[in-house]
Formats: sequence, C-alpha cells, structure tokens
Amino acid sequence: MSAFKIGVMVDSFRLSLEEGIKKSKEVGAAGIQIYATSGAMAPENLTPARRKEILDIIKSNGLVVSALCGDLGGHGFALPEDNVWKIEKSKRIMDLAKDLETNVVTTHIGVIPADKNHPRWKIMQDACNELGEYGDQVGAYFAIETGPEKAVVLKEFLDSLDAKGVRVNMDPANFVMVTGQDPVEAVYILKDYIVHTHAKDGIMKQQTDPERIYNYFAEGGIEDIRMSDYFVEVPLGEGQVDFDRYLRALKEVGFNGFLTIEREVGENPEADIRLAVEFLQRKIAEL
Repeated sequence: MSAFKIGVMVDSFRLSLEEGIKKSKEVGAAGIQIYATSGAMAPENLTPARRKEILDIIKSNGLVVSALCGDLGGHGFALPEDNVWKIEKSKRIMDLAKDLETNVVTTHIGVIPADKNHPRWKIMQDACNELGEYGDQVGAYFAIETGPEKAVVLKEFLDSLDAKGVRVNMDPANFVMVTGQDPVEAVYILKDYIVHTHAKDGIMKQQTDPERIYNYFAEGGIEDIRMSDYFVEVPLGEGQVDFDRYLRALKEVGFNGFLTIEREVGENPEADIRLAVEFLQRKIAEL
C-alpha cells in the first residue's frame, strides 16, 4: 500500500488563506503548501501569535503543512549581490516552516551550469551550502525545485555540497516542459534527495535553451518571446508526464511524502484541483 499523501498549493485556489485551507479540506487533500515570501505570509509580517493561529486553523481542518514555498524570484541565487538578503530571508522562511510544523521549504535557485568551472556554479554552491548548514541546524530542508537543468547536473551539484540540508522538490512537469527529460529517469537519478513533489502536468511544444526560459521569468518577461510557443501546463493526465510510471518510480525509490497539486494556470482552479485530487487517488489506488 502506498503511503503517498495528496497536498494542494493553497494559493492555487486564488482565495484568502483561511478560505483556501477550508477549500483544500473540501477537495480531499491531506496537506497544503503555502507561499511564504511576501504579504501576509512573509515571515517578517507574522507574529508568534499569528503563526500559532494559522497552525490552529490548519489543524482544525484536519490538515498539515506539506511545505512552504520560499521562491524569491529573479535569478535565484545566481547573483552574489542579491544573495545576502535572499539567504537571510530564506533562513527566516525555514524558521517559519518549523513554526508551522513542516521541515520543507521549496524554491528555484536559478539555472545550475553544466560546467563546474562556470563562475555561477561556485556562487550558487556557496549560497546553498550556507542554507544547507542552517537547515541542518534547525532540522529543515531547503528543497530545490527541478526544471532548469537535467537531473544529472542537479545531482552533481547536490553531491558537491558539504551540508545535507539541501534536497529536491520534484516537479515532473518542469522536466517535460522545459528540459525534455523523462521524469521517471530523473526520479532514479535524484532518489536520495527527493523530500517533496509537485503534482503537475504539461506539454513541450518545442525545445529551447532552458536558460532562456528561466531568464525570461527572472527578468520580468522583457524578452519578446511567448511561453505558449514552447510549452503549456495542462490538467493532470492530459500532458506528457506518465503518472503510472512516475508514481511507481517514486514508490520504488522509497518516497512516501506529498504529491502537492500546483495549478498555475486555468480559469477554474478549484475544478482543476478537484479533478487532480481524484486523478491521483485513482492512480495511487492502482499502485
């Protein structure tokens, strides 16, 4: 019997936090992931009393926090001039995660170069070592979301770190949409590092340099390209992620954590999320 748990990115409902928590319970989720970078959920805006109140609301709905999202945007941790404040804020997000009784913070760190001699490699390595060491101290994981690079490059980068607190948030759709890698292959490559996953699906329309895609998002879309020419996110089961093989692979490598539904597009996210929960329930039952 699989021990997978189904989660929902609560922000995907596009409701207030409290309404999103209730809606997550209604659709049948066991946990929620919450963006914790700005606004009311930014750590600097949350008193100890408010943190306890949020946790009480979550628990009263029979849910847990699967992870926090600590994605601070831009080029991740690729620019040394940004890393001082980004590292400090990421540590505070890890503190918040512990207060909300989760030990996972997911984020994009930028595009890891395949060449270890590229200057960006060392910049990102230093940042992740510092965050990993802090994670080791407080008992939290800083989980890099898959997508910008092939799994072998990400594994080589992770293997190079001194700290153990940096792990992986596995997003199968990012692999198929951007790098063109089979997520099943990626599971076996990254098996020792996966602590959380996003349940998402997508289709690659045409291959391009992943760095071009992520630079487009990092720089606010200033380049004159249309993402829809390259890939599209679709409801679970309608894209190129083979969920039967993917879930079997996760089970085989011993992952028993959250499959957290992330729906970033669409006009009716609640309907899409309900269908995604039902889809995952069926797939899990078939394992």
